[in-house]
Amino acid sequence: MASSSSGHSMPAPEAIQVLVSSLGDESPMVRDASMAALKEIAPLNPLLVLDCCSLVSRGGRRRFGNIGGLFQVMSVAIRALDKQDVDPPYMTKLAKIATAEMITSKEFQADWQRAAAGVLVAIGLHLPDLMMEEVFLLLSGSSSSMPAMVQVLADFASFDALQFTPRLKVVLARVLPILGNVRDINRPIFANAFKCWCQACWLYSVDYPLFSILDADVTSFLNSAFELLLRVWASSRDLKVRSTTIEALGQMVGLITRAQLKMALPRLVPTILDMYKKDQESALVATCTLHNLLNASLLSESGPPLLDFEDITVILSTLLPVVCISNDSKELSDFSVGLKTYNEVQHCFLAVGLMYPEDLFMFLLNKCRLKEEPLTFGALCVLKHLLPRLSEAWHGKRPSLVEAVKLLLDEHSLGARKALAELIVVMASHCYLIGQPGELFVEFLVRNCSIEDAVNPKEVVRRSGTHYAFPYKKLEVKAGAFSPTELRAICEKGLLLITITIPEMELVLWPFLLKMIIPRVYTDAVATVCRCISEFCRRRSSQSNSMLSECNARTDIPHPEELFARLLVLLHNPLAREQLATQILTVLYHLAPLFPKNVSLFWQDEIPKMKAYVGDTDDLKEDPFYQETWDDMIINFLAESLDVIQDIDWVISLGNAFAKQYELYTSEDEHSALLHRCLGILLQKVHDRTYVCAKIDLMYKQANISFPKNRLGLAKAMGLVAASHLDTVLEKLKDILDNVGQSFFQRILSFFSDRAKMEESDDIHAALALMYGYAAKYAPTTVIEARIDALVGTNMLSRLLHVRHPTAKQAVITAINLLGQAVYSASQCGASFPLKRRDQLLDYILTLMGRDGEDDFFDSTRELLCTQSLALSACTTLVSVEPKLTTETRNLVLKATLGFFGLPNDPSDVVNPLIDNLITLLCTILVTGGEDGRSRAEQLLHILRQLDPYVSSAVEYQRERGCRAAHEMLHKFRTLCISGYCAFGCRGSCTHGKHVDAVVHRNYSNLPSAFVLPSRDALSLGERIMVYLPRCADTVPEVRKLSAQILDLFFSISLSLPRPVNSNLGLDLELSYSALTSLEDVIAILRSDASIDPSEVFNRVVCSVSILLTKDELAAALHGCSTAICDKVKQSAESGIQAVVEFITKRGNELNETDISRTTQSLLSATVHVSEKYLREETLCAISALSENTSSGIVFNEVLAAAGRDITTKDVSRLRGGWPIQDAFYAFSQHVVLSYTFLEHVIAIVNQTPLLKGDLGRGETPSHSGDTQLEDVLQAAVVALTAFFRGGGKIGRKAVEQNYASVLATLVLHFGSCHGLASFGQHEPLHSMLIAFHAFCDCVGDLEMGKILTRDGKHTENEKWINVVGDLACCISIKRPKEIPSICLIVSKSLERFERFHREAAAAALSEFLQYSDGFGSLLEQMVELLSRHVSDDSPTVRRLCLRGLVQMPSIHILQYTTQILGVILALLDDPEESVQLTAVSCLLMVLESSSKDAVEPILLNLSVRLRNLQICMNTNIRRNAFVAFGALSGYAVGSHHEAFLEQVHAVFPRLVLHLHDDDLGVRQACRTTFRSIAPLMEIEGVVALSNTNWFGSDHRSDYEDFLRDLAKQLSQHLDSRIDSYMVSIIQAFDAPWPVVQANAVYLCSSMLALSEDQCISPLYCNQVLGMLISKMSRSADAIVRATCSSALSLLLKSVNLASWKAVRLE
Repeated sequence: MASSSSGHSMPAPEAIQVLVSSLGDESPMVRDASMAALKEIAPLNPLLVLDCCSLVSRGGRRRFGNIGGLFQVMSVAIRALDKQDVDPPYMTKLAKIATAEMITSKEFQADWQRAAAGVLVAIGLHLPDLMMEEVFLLLSGSSSSMPAMVQVLADFASFDALQFTPRLKVVLARVLPILGNVRDINRPIFANAFKCWCQACWLYSVDYPLFSILDADVTSFLNSAFELLLRVWASSRDLKVRSTTIEALGQMVGLITRAQLKMALPRLVPTILDMYKKDQESALVATCTLHNLLNASLLSESGPPLLDFEDITVILSTLLPVVCISNDSKELSDFSVGLKTYNEVQHCFLAVGLMYPEDLFMFLLNKCRLKEEPLTFGALCVLKHLLPRLSEAWHGKRPSLVEAVKLLLDEHSLGARKALAELIVVMASHCYLIGQPGELFVEFLVRNCSIEDAVNPKEVVRRSGTHYAFPYKKLEVKAGAFSPTELRAICEKGLLLITITIPEMELVLWPFLLKMIIPRVYTDAVATVCRCISEFCRRRSSQSNSMLSECNARTDIPHPEELFARLLVLLHNPLAREQLATQILTVLYHLAPLFPKNVSLFWQDEIPKMKAYVGDTDDLKEDPFYQETWDDMIINFLAESLDVIQDIDWVISLGNAFAKQYELYTSEDEHSALLHRCLGILLQKVHDRTYVCAKIDLMYKQANISFPKNRLGLAKAMGLVAASHLDTVLEKLKDILDNVGQSFFQRILSFFSDRAKMEESDDIHAALALMYGYAAKYAPTTVIEARIDALVGTNMLSRLLHVRHPTAKQAVITAINLLGQAVYSASQCGASFPLKRRDQLLDYILTLMGRDGEDDFFDSTRELLCTQSLALSACTTLVSVEPKLTTETRNLVLKATLGFFGLPNDPSDVVNPLIDNLITLLCTILVTGGEDGRSRAEQLLHILRQLDPYVSSAVEYQRERGCRAAHEMLHKFRTLCISGYCAFGCRGSCTHGKHVDAVVHRNYSNLPSAFVLPSRDALSLGERIMVYLPRCADTVPEVRKLSAQILDLFFSISLSLPRPVNSNLGLDLELSYSALTSLEDVIAILRSDASIDPSEVFNRVVCSVSILLTKDELAAALHGCSTAICDKVKQSAESGIQAVVEFITKRGNELNETDISRTTQSLLSATVHVSEKYLREETLCAISALSENTSSGIVFNEVLAAAGRDITTKDVSRLRGGWPIQDAFYAFSQHVVLSYTFLEHVIAIVNQTPLLKGDLGRGETPSHSGDTQLEDVLQAAVVALTAFFRGGGKIGRKAVEQNYASVLATLVLHFGSCHGLASFGQHEPLHSMLIAFHAFCDCVGDLEMGKILTRDGKHTENEKWINVVGDLACCISIKRPKEIPSICLIVSKSLERFERFHREAAAAALSEFLQYSDGFGSLLEQMVELLSRHVSDDSPTVRRLCLRGLVQMPSIHILQYTTQILGVILALLDDPEESVQLTAVSCLLMVLESSSKDAVEPILLNLSVRLRNLQICMNTNIRRNAFVAFGALSGYAVGSHHEAFLEQVHAVFPRLVLHLHDDDLGVRQACRTTFRSIAPLMEIEGVVALSNTNWFGSDHRSDYEDFLRDLAKQLSQHLDSRIDSYMVSIIQAFDAPWPVVQANAVYLCSSMLALSEDQCISPLYCNQVLGMLISKMSRSADAIVRATCSSALSLLLKSVNLASWKAVRLE
C-alpha cells in the first residue's frame, strides 16, 4: 500500500490514517488531540497527510462528520509544502476535493465550507493561477457554487493582497459576466468580495504604484461593476444586500474614474442617505461610505471638487440628526456603534469644512436658528468640534456666531443645552465671550448649574424631549437622553474652567457674578458661583480697592446688605451639595471689604472657626443635634456682627434686606425658619417700636405655621424679640389669639365637617403656644411673674390646649415646659414664685400625651413617642416648681408614665431619650415629695415596688431600665438624706441646694431624728435585697453593675441612718463597714473592667450581703427566696439559689425552727415551680444544705419513700418536666454512708446476671424465651447505676475511682453484649447501656469518652462499634495509665470467651491499651503471646485487631518482639480478607519505622514480592500503602541484599512511574514519595533531579507528560540494558484495568521509543507499538486512551528514529 525508500516497512501511513479517522471521533478531546497531532506531523510529511486526508474525504461530510477539521489539517499541510513538493496536478486534485464539498450546499455559511475555502486559499499561496482556474471553472452560468468561489477569492485577497491585486483584471473579467445573474441571497457575498478586492488594491498601493494595475480594462470593469451595484443592488429590498453594497461602493469610489463618479453622484448620494432610515449599524455603514465619498469628491488631487456646497446641503442636513445617536448602543469592536458613528459624522463635516468653510459656517448657523431640536443639537456639536480646527477660516465670523448662540439661550431641551454649554466653553477659550453677550452666556451656565434633579427617568424624557419623529423612524434620535444631573455637572465644570484657566474672562465675570447670588432661580448654583468669586478674590487679593470700586461703579450689582442677608440664610444647610456652607463662608471672608470696616477683623477670627465646624461632614452627621447647633452658631455670628458694626442705619437697612428675603423661599423651605430667627435677633438690637411692630407683623404674615420647623423658627424669633420688646410681642400674640375665630365647640363640629379648617386652627394654636413659651423663656426675669400669672391664672392658656394633631400637641407641651422653665429660672435668680394651677397643667400634659381614638388619623407610633418624650420632660419641669406634689397627683402621674418602661427599643433614637426623661421624672418626684424621713422612705418603696415587674422582666432592656431607674432614685434618696436635693439632678453639694426649704429645717430642728430621717426598718432591706440580688448575676453587664450599685446604696444608706435607742440589730459595725468596703471594691472593678468573671463578682457580692444583713433581714430574705429562685433569667435564678445556699451555710445556725420551716416551704415551692431541671437540682441542693446545717434525716427519708411509690405507680420517664423525686434521690445518693454501698450493690447485680443469649457464638440463633425476671433485674440495675453516676457527686465519684477497673471492665463487656442484642433488633438494652456509660463518663470527668459515645455509640455495624471500643480504650489509656494492667488482665480473659462480640470488644480494647504497656513486666509477654495466638481467630476483626495491638506497643517493646511481629505481618499479607491485608500493610509501615536491619533482611525479598502483588490491587488504600511500604523497604537494601532488592526496584519501577498520575490522589502522593526513595538506588543523577522539578509534583496531565518525556530521555541514556525489560512491563500495562494508567503507559512507551538512542531497540518495538497504538485508537472505549494515543503517535512519527517515513506516500 505504501512506498518507501527505507529498508524497513514502517506502519506510518496506517498511523496517519487512524489519526485522520480520529478527527471524526465522538469525543471532542480525541478530535482536538488528533487535530493537534496532525498539525504537528503535517510539516514532516505534508504529502502523506494530504494523501490520508484526501482518502478519507472521498465520502464527503455525509460519511465523515468532522469534515471541517479535516480541511483545517489539509490547509496546514498545504501551507507546509516546500516549493519542490508542490505538484500542480496533485494540488488540482485537492482543490477539486475542496470545491466539490463546497458546492454541496447552495449557501455559504457553515464552518466546514469556510475550512474548505481555507484549503483553496492555501493552494493559492503556492499556485494562485491554478487555484483561480479551479475557481473560475465554477464561476459559469447560474451554478450554485458561485458564492462560495467568490468568497474564496475574497479571502485570498484579504490574505495575500500582493499576489491577488495583479490578477484583479482576470478576476473581474470572470466575475462581471455573471454579476447580473446573482440572486439577492448571494449578493452580500459578492458585494463583500468587491469590498475586499478594493481594499487589497489600497494595500497594494502602499508598496507599489497603483496605476500599473488600474489600466483601462480594470477601470472599465470597475466602472461597470460600480454602475451595476449602484443601479440594481443598492436599491434591493433586502437590508443586508443594501448595506454590504453601500459598503463596497464606499471602497470603490476612489478607484473608478472621476467622470464615472460625477455621473454617479446624483444617484449614489440619495442611496446612501436612504440607509439612515434603518438601525444604527446601517447608519455607521452609510456614514463611513459618505466619508470616503466626500474625500474622493472634494479633497482629491486629481481635479476640482465634484460637488458644490448646494449639493452637499442634503448630506449635511441628514448627518446633523445622526449626531444625536446615543452612545448606549451595543458594542462593536472596541467602541460602541454610536461613538463610531459620531466620529465618522464629524470627519464628514471636517472634510466639507476644509473645502467650504464659510458656507458650512452659515449652514450650521441657519440650522441653529431653526430651533428644531435634533438639528440644533447636531449643529451645536459640530460647531464645538470644528471651532478649534477651523478657527483661522472662521475668525471673521465671531459676531455672527455669538448672535446665533444668543438666540438659543432659552432652549428647553436638555441635550441642546448640554451641547450649548460645551460650545460656550470652547468659545470662551477662543475669546468669543466679551461684553454684555458674555454675561448672557455666563448667566446661561449659572442657570443650568441650578437645574433640579428629575424625580424619575420619565421626567428626564419629558423635560428633554428625547425622541424626534423625523423620517428615519427606525433610527430614533436621542438628543436629550441626558439627566439634569449630567447637565448641571457640565455647566459647573465649564463655569469653573473659564474662571480659572481663561484670564480674559475676568472682565466678564467680575462683578457680574455677584448678581447671580440673589435671584431665587439660581439658588442651587450659589455654591459654584461663590467658588468662582473666591477664585477671583484669591487672585486679586492685593487689588481689593479696585474690586470695591468696580462693584460701586455698577448700579445693577446688589448692595452689601442684600448679599449678606442672602448668604447668611443660605448657610442653613451645612451638608448641602458642593460644600455650600464652606463656599459661602469663604466668599464672605474675601468680600469683607464690601462691608463696614469694623466687621472685617471679627470675621477673620470667626469665619475660620465656623468653617472648621462644617468642614468634616462625616463627623457632623454623627451628631444628632448638628443642625440646631449650626443654626445657633449662625444666629450668634449675626448677633456679634451687629454688635461689632454698631451702625443703626446699616442695621435697619439689613433688616429691610432680610424682609425682602421672604420672597426668595417657599413657605415649606427650612431656610424660612432661619430667616425668622435672623430677623428676630436683628429686631432685638433695634429700639424703634414702630419698626419692630411692622417687622413682627411681616414675620407672622410670611410664616407658614403649618410647617413645624417654620413654626418653631417663628416662635424662637418672637422669643428673641421679646428679650427687648416683651409687651409688644405679647400684644401681638393676644391679637392673634383673639382672632382665631373658633370656639372649642366649633372645633368639635369642624372635626365632622371640615378637617382642613381644624388642622389650620391646630397650627395657629400650636404656633401661639410656642410663641408664648419662647417669649417667656427669653423675657427678662424681672417682669416675667406678672405675665405668667396673666397667662395661666386667667385661663388664657387653656384656649391653646384643644389641639389634635401630633405636632400641635408637641408644640403646646413644649410651651408649657418653657413656662415651667421660666418660673424655675426666675426662682434661681431670686424671684421665686409658685406656678398657679400647676396640677391642672400636669393633667393637661398627661391628656395631650395619650392616644385618643379619634387621633388615629394623625398619630404614628414615632410621632406619639416624640409627644410622650416631650410630655415627660414637661412633667419633670412642673414637678420641680412650687407648690409640692400631692399624693393623688403623684399616683396619677406614675400610673400614666411607668408603662413606658415596657416600650420596645425601636426606634432607639426616640425611645432612649423618652426613658431618660421618665427616670428623671421619677427622681424629681422622689426628691420634691414627702414631709419627713418616713414619708420619703415610703415614697421610695412605693415607686420601687412599682418598678419590680420591670426589674425582674424576661426582657433585657426592661430589666436594664428598671435597674437604672432604681439606682438613680436611690442615689437621689441618699443625697436627700445627707444634703437635701437639687431638681436639676446635681449630686453632692451644689449651688441649687438652696432650694431646700429652710423653714422645713427649722421645723425639724426640735424633732427626733427619726422624723427627719427614715429608720432602717422602713427600708425593708430583706425584701429589697432579694429583688436586686439575682440581678447581680444577670446576663446583661450593665444590669449587673447597676444592681451591685443598688445594693451598695441600700446598705450605705442603712448604715448612715440613726439607730433607735436600745436597739440591737445583731451587727458588728466594724465588720459591716468592712463588708461595705468590699462591696464598693467590687463595684469599682465592674466599672473599670467589664470582662471580669461574673460568677466571681457575684460571690463577692453575696459574701458582703450575708454580713451586712441583720438576723431579721436574713430571715425575711430567705422567706422571699422563692421569687429569686424562680427568676425569669436562667443565670440569675442559678445565682439566687447560690445566694440562698451561702446564707444558709454561713448563718443558718441563727435561724429558729419557725424560720427553718418557712424557709423549707419556700424552697419546696420553688422546686415545684421552676421549669428548668437543673434549677430544680440546685434547689434540692439548697434543701440538703438546709438540712445539714439545721436538722437531718427527715427530708431524705421522705424523698426515698416518694421515689419508691412513683416507680411502682407512675411512668416516671414520661412525667412532664422530669421526675423531681429522682432529682432529690441524686442529692440523697451523695451521702457518705450510702454511696459505697449503693455502688457495690449495682455492680453485684450486673456481675451476677447470667450472660444474655443474644450474644451468640458460631452458628447459634437468638432465643426469646429467656427469664423475663432476670432481664428486668438487669435493666433496673443499669438504671440504678445511671442514677448513681449522675447524682453521686464528689463522694460517688470517689467510690467510682476506687473501683475504676472493675466498673469499666463491666461496662465495656456489657456494651459488647448489648450490641449483640441490637444486631438482632433488641435496641432498648443498648440505649440504657449508653445512658449509663455517658453517666459514668460524666461522673469520672472523662468528657472525651463521652464525646466518643455520643458520636458513634449507637452504630450497630460491626466495624463502627468496634472502633468505638478502641477509641474508649485509647482515651482511658491516656488519662488513667495506672489502671491499664488491671483492666487488661480483666479484659484479656474475654478473648477466651465463646461469644464473638465479647472477643471483638476485648481485642479492640487490648489493641489500644498495649500502646501504654510500659511497666507491664511479665504481663506484657503474656499479652503478646495471647494476641499472637489469636491472629488465627475465625473473626477477621479479631485477626486485624490483634495485629494492630502488636504494632501499637511502645517502640522499645516492638524492637523486642520485631521478629515475631514481622512473621505475623508476612502471614497476613496473604489473608483472603482485604481489611486484614490493609491492616497488615499499614502495620508493616509502622514496624519498619523502628525495625532493625537484622530483623528485616531475612524476609526482605518475601516482603517485596508480596508488596508488588498488592500494588495492582483495586483497593486504592491497599495500593497506596503498598507503594509507600515498598519505598520504606529501600532503606534496608544494603550489603548482600542490595543487588537482589535492586532487581525488585527495576521490576516495580515502570509500574511506579505509571501510577504517578493515578486516578486516586493518595496513590499519586505515595508513588511520588516512593520514587524519591528508590531513585538514588538507580544511581542516575538525572532521575534524582527529575524528582525535584515542579512538574513532578503537579497534578496537571500536561506536566506529567513533560515529566515522562524527560524520564524517557534519562532512561535511554543511562539504562540501555534495562530498556528491553522496561518496554515489556510498559507494554503489558497497555491492558491495565485503569484507563488513565493505560494512557500513561502509551505515552511513556512512545516517549522512550522516540527518545531512545539505541538503534537496536527502536526497530524492535516501533512496529509493535505503532500497531498497538493504531489498534487502541480504533478499539478503546476510553476517550483519554484514544486522545493519548494520538499524542503518542505524534511523538513517534516526529522522532529521529522514524525519519525514513517522511518520504512515504500512499499508493
